[in-house]
Amino acid sequence: GFLGYDMVRFFEPTVPGPPDEGLGLPDMVFLVTDTLVIFDHRFRKLQVVANVFTEDFSDLEAAYESGREKVDEIVAQLSAPMTFAPFSLMEEPPDEEPRSNTTQAEYEAMVEAAKEYILAGDIFQVVPSQRFEAEFPGKPIDLYRALRFVNPSPYMFCLQFGDEFALVGSSPEVHVRAIDGKIEIRPIAGTRWRGKTPEEDEALADDLLSDPKELAEHIMLVDLARNDVGRVSEFNSVRVTPGRFKVIERYSHVMHIVSDVSGKLSPEHTAYDVMRATFPAGTVSGSPKVRAMQIINELEKAKRGAYSGAVGYFGFDGNHDSCIALRTVVLKDDKAYVQAGAGVVADSVPTNEYVETVNKAKGMLRAIARARMLGV
Repeated sequence: GFLGYDMVRFFEPTVPGPPDEGLGLPDMVFLVTDTLVIFDHRFRKLQVVANVFTEDFSDLEAAYESGREKVDEIVAQLSAPMTFAPFSLMEEPPDEEPRSNTTQAEYEAMVEAAKEYILAGDIFQVVPSQRFEAEFPGKPIDLYRALRFVNPSPYMFCLQFGDEFALVGSSPEVHVRAIDGKIEIRPIAGTRWRGKTPEEDEALADDLLSDPKELAEHIMLVDLARNDVGRVSEFNSVRVTPGRFKVIERYSHVMHIVSDVSGKLSPEHTAYDVMRATFPAGTVSGSPKVRAMQIINELEKAKRGAYSGAVGYFGFDGNHDSCIALRTVVLKDDKAYVQAGAGVVADSVPTNEYVETVNKAKGMLRAIARARMLGV
């Protein structure tokens, strides 16, 4: 399921909600899934798992038979032939002018206001955003297929909540991971486009790692991650992983500076406490986090909804894994909504920050246009 950004109101009472309800999405939705289909990419195998709640049955044999019947039913569905209409993801869609809930002048004014707060000493950084929209009468799975083609990322998801709305995304960034007592956060800050040649790619990476502004922002967010992890970790267990500080990671279209921060979960805390302590991520809010969020609610027009929240799972085994809801599309009422922000610091140029948000959104909007072509 997912936690929308505005769930922070329940975690931090000093952060009020914006007056506009935005897209009217629930603040949080999690599903208890009783049947899973797991695809092992390494061995190319499918595994079907059916969970059975024994209290619903008179004896264990009846419960077992119910679970076996569920598995057999899913296997039969997967074994049946399927037909697909012809499609092509190779064809380039026409460029469209992005439609936003914020004009360029309004966004640049937000950046100027944020810089005033920085100069006044309220914050070091903040991430104002704007919301874009496009027509999309198609199916969520078509958009998912388009995203897998144009922008594959570590976290791919397609969550459909009945006929009300859907979330489709390809997030590059873990929010937090708590597996077998180990907490992990991987702050990502600092971006360059990929080069056209290996030499150009390496030159861009060197330029990124020597950019004082990008490095300062990244180190600040690493410190924030250490603080968040430390709130639910055993004393003196929080570490920046050796060899994983200010590392370049390359994706299909961009490269980022990445660091790994970890800690050992303290016995009195659970995965739910880990989520609460780290939500939302500093990379989508700012630093100090609480004051930055107060300023975001003052500057932005409407609730963020799913954007910059978290998408993931809480397991029955106590483990948790989630990503930040970036590069995420909300599908509702035959429209697609994409939100993007930019990190504002003291020397930010308003026009540059505006262009950054537009460029971030354009990749997703192109994927939406490709997916529309699948439904033609």
